[in-house]
Amino acid sequence: MTEKRNKAAALKYVAETDYAPRVSATGKGMIADEIIKKAKENNVPIIEDASLVELLAEININEVIPEELYKVVAEVFAFIYRADQNMEKRDEN
Repeated sequence: MTEKRNKAAALKYVAETDYAPRVSATGKGMIADEIIKKAKENNVPIIEDASLVELLAEININEVIPEELYKVVAEVFAFIYRADQNMEKRDEN
């Protein structure tokens, strides 16, 4: 039985300069593990979505995501935004 290798992709979005999110990293195996480790160390939210990772892995680093992925990535960002808001409310109490 072969062990399934992790895959990861990271996105970056700077509203002032980018018109769409960019792929900032992709990898599998040890590289994916390192991407995930760095995200955790920097409190970057992690969403597990194997289908989305497969699509993002086909995009070159620093390239903006294609229009076809806008909706799904917007949903991911909305989820992260809501999670951040909930954390802030919990920290206030």
